[in-house]
Amino acid sequence: MTAGGAVACAALLLPLLSAGPSATAERAAADAMQGTFAAAAAEYGVPERVLLGVSYLQSRWDAHGGAASVTGGYGPMHLTDARTAIAEAPHHSHGAEDARGDEARPARSVVEAALPDPGELPPRLRTLERAAEVSGIGADELRDSAAANVRGGAALLAQAQRELGAPASADPEDWYGAVARYSGADDVATATTYADDVFDVIRTGQSRTTDSGQRVELEPDPAVSPDRTQVQRLGLRTADAGRTECPPTVACEWIPAPYEEFGDGDYGNHDQAERPASQSVDYIVVHDTEASWDTTLKLVQNPQYVSWQYSLRSSDGHIAQHVPLEDVAWHAGNWFVNAKSVGLEHEGFLVSPDAWYTEAMYRTSARLVRYLAKRYDIPLDRQHILGHDNVPGTTTATIRGMHTDPGPYWDWAHYFKLLGRPFTPSAGPDSSVVTIRPEYTRHQPLYTGCTKAGEACAPHGSGAVRLHTAPSESAPLVKDIGLRPGGQDSTTGVNDTGARASTGQQYAVAERRGDWTAIWYLGQKAWFHNPRSQPVAVGAREQVLTPKDGLAEVPVYGRAYPEASAYPPGVPVQAVSPLPYKLLAGQKYVVGDRVPGEYLYATTFDTAGHKVVRGEEMYYEIQFGHRVAFVKASDVRVLG
Repeated sequence: MTAGGAVACAALLLPLLSAGPSATAERAAADAMQGTFAAAAAEYGVPERVLLGVSYLQSRWDAHGGAASVTGGYGPMHLTDARTAIAEAPHHSHGAEDARGDEARPARSVVEAALPDPGELPPRLRTLERAAEVSGIGADELRDSAAANVRGGAALLAQAQRELGAPASADPEDWYGAVARYSGADDVATATTYADDVFDVIRTGQSRTTDSGQRVELEPDPAVSPDRTQVQRLGLRTADAGRTECPPTVACEWIPAPYEEFGDGDYGNHDQAERPASQSVDYIVVHDTEASWDTTLKLVQNPQYVSWQYSLRSSDGHIAQHVPLEDVAWHAGNWFVNAKSVGLEHEGFLVSPDAWYTEAMYRTSARLVRYLAKRYDIPLDRQHILGHDNVPGTTTATIRGMHTDPGPYWDWAHYFKLLGRPFTPSAGPDSSVVTIRPEYTRHQPLYTGCTKAGEACAPHGSGAVRLHTAPSESAPLVKDIGLRPGGQDSTTGVNDTGARASTGQQYAVAERRGDWTAIWYLGQKAWFHNPRSQPVAVGAREQVLTPKDGLAEVPVYGRAYPEASAYPPGVPVQAVSPLPYKLLAGQKYVVGDRVPGEYLYATTFDTAGHKVVRGEEMYYEIQFGHRVAFVKASDVRVLG
């Protein structure tokens, strides 16, 4: 070694030596997972890049504390054991709304779906069992140990390579078929899409610190070019694309929801329309199913159930379309939103605090949303890309039954990064508007009620911040009089949205005191801890509105319906019913769309009697609480 090299080496070692033995041990522990992948790859003859790429697409290398994903997958390699996951996880409701949300018809409530018989689980939900067989590692260890889980995943990849009659090559390009097999997909298009995504990760590279504090890196290999024809040797079916409306970068299957008449003037499970000619499509609503993939498909094919446009499978990102985009599905519990939206249901039968979604599903969902947003000119922001938990109740009576999915564990920050619209500051730290943006993995507020009422949920990353009545953690949570007409405080319940602001949502700042920021929220000041050293919100520059001069308060609505004079003969006038909240003088709220009052009258199987009613009254959508709301343009003034 040269003198210069020795000096350079000493300079690199100095921070570790000066930090002492404990810091050196911590650094080694933080890098341990990288070594785990290298060792497992060497043990089973799998290229390390392939092992890292597959794991990233499944879990982003996170271990999730040994907890199961929404489809019963464990550990960094997402080895599935849905039978165990079903047995261990509770199943409970997240709302009992009328999915149609149209008072002109009888309520169509979503009943709780039955869990699948564990004996009927398909092979893609039992990969941990196969990993145990080929690796000799016990099932408990594969579930609980991240290192064992990586070894089990490597063993499955090596087994898939052998079954294909392919050599244990050191070249990642020779492993495309084995990667496609690892997806568990039963059709060519999904297996191909999955393998393409893995090799895209290998080409572009990734680097991150996992949920257990491990630093893992996959250096980019832009020249990798696998033989994609290997998928043809897997013997998979060709899915029926039928009438699907999907981007070419996802695998999409046509499994139609029935439009059928079944007596007493009732029909289901959606309405035929001619969107966007009849009505504009302005929203995309993100749901989770609270049911398995197979159960979800059975439900949407039942004419007496409800419907949504797309279902997305967690294990591999496969997409099924059920309702043509021109038609109106019954999914959001608000008829105004249903008539102007597309609904995406993401698979998940586990209502566990640790249930997590795969990177494969996040990616295909984001591609689908980008496609839909471009098709209908929908802005990629949180006033147009809504969670079901952001859709308002239509009237005071419906607020308490509105669904709360996908909930505080959906990673909106990562999702919008995949959408190409990450939440970045557009103004300084003292701005008059903020965008909520906690660091998902480190931000772990307490939630309760995941397994038992009042019992603490396991710690987990979250994209939501909790809101208090004063700048103190000991201050009560803000009230939601729609959820609790008696004026009780909101709670830490996992399904309680009364005092919660979610990643990407934007609010007008009401006040700042030290490390605390107050926003206008449901007609009151709502405080959250927002230290400059670790902020959970960033500055934004957006238009806001406030009541017109001279008005002490203005009403808030859950839908933008026309004035009575706009309805033609034969179409019953729908009530313009205010919610129990008020927008008070001096308060400000971030402005979304300016829209005319609009109502789709569609109560018969024969579409000849359907009618879109539009009024002269204009409304603004606003970010009012955790859910969006509407105010009449005639009641407010917009500020710069």
